[in-house]
Order: sequence, then structure tokens, then C-alpha cells
Amino acid sequence: MSSTKYIQGMHEMRKHFGEAADRWIKAINAIYPEFAKVNVEFPFGELYRRDVVNDKTRELCTVAALTVQGFALPELKVHIKGALNTGCSEMEILEIITQMIAYCGFPAATNALLAAQEVFDEVKCN
Repeated sequence: MSSTKYIQGMHEMRKHFGEAADRWIKAINAIYPEFAKVNVEFPFGELYRRDVVNDKTRELCTVAALTVQGFALPELKVHIKGALNTGCSEMEILEIITQMIAYCGFPAATNALLAAQEVFDEVKCN
């Protein structure tokens, strides 16, 4: 049985990522269900449900953080889609990635820029 936080977390994930949320968690769950549970309950069942900042701001912050990490390109693509789904424009996302050059350098920011273009192209094709 799913916990209340899990149910709330999946609802929140679907707001950001649509059907991709279910595919993402299903893939993780197939490897290790406990990891999938924590992935839903903590960030989305708790943090994303707070009302101090709006969903658009949360996604832009997440895009910035994942850009700076430089190695989380699959997660970055998911959150770029989330940013678009919560009202961010392509230009806002590109500007955030460009600003991150100062914090992560050109290689990580370039990888993020290329990942963003892949997402933009995918969204336009669907």
C-alpha cells in the first residue's frame, strides 16, 4: 500500500512531468522499489509541495543545480520538461543555463545547453 506522502508525491510529479513521471518511477522501481519510494516521497511528497515558492521557480532552481553538477543529464532533461510544463519559456531556461557558466564552467553548461535543445526538439515533435 502506498503512503500518503507517496500518493501526494506522485500527484506533484505528474503536475511537473505528466505521464513521464510514471515511466521514470516505473523504471527506478524495477531496479529497487525503496529507491523509487524515497525519490517520490521526499522531494515531491515533501519539498515540492511547500508553498513558499511557485513550481516555475522550483524548476528553474533545479535546472540550475543540475547544470552545475554537470553529470546529471538524464535528470536535467526531465526537469527541463518540468520547467516548460510549469510555465518557463525556452529563453528563461537557456538564460539560467548561460548564467551557470560562472559557477560550473563552459563544459558543464554546454552539455546542459545541448540537453535543453534535445528537450525543446522533442517537445516540438510531440
